[in-house]
Amino acid sequence: MPRADDIRQVLDRVGDKWSLLLIAVVEAGPLRYTDLQRQVPGISQRMLTLTLRQLREDGLITRTAYAEVPPRVEYALTPLGRGLHEIVTSLIGWAADHHYEIREHRARAAAPAARS
Repeated sequence: MPRADDIRQVLDRVGDKWSLLLIAVVEAGPLRYTDLQRQVPGISQRMLTLTLRQLREDGLITRTAYAEVPPRVEYALTPLGRGLHEIVTSLIGWAADHHYEIREHRARAAAPAARS
């Protein structure tokens, strides 16, 4: 049985916003770095590089470098990453379906604090 700390470490890694979005985007097929930058709005070059490296270290994506001029590098999901993609897609769908409700609840919760 896995330890709670092991599970927490995995959830910390795959549960951050950039990892979730990149797993969702890379599912479309092998993508180049610049394609990923365009499809994940708001991600800095540093965070994209760091997150891709971490996802590769965890075995969720592959990085394939082609010996061309100019060099070409593509990222794709591994079988392990495809399994996570199913979960990520469900979570993103839930967020898309309920973001208005969440925003309304946050506004109501913040309203009394603003009056104090």
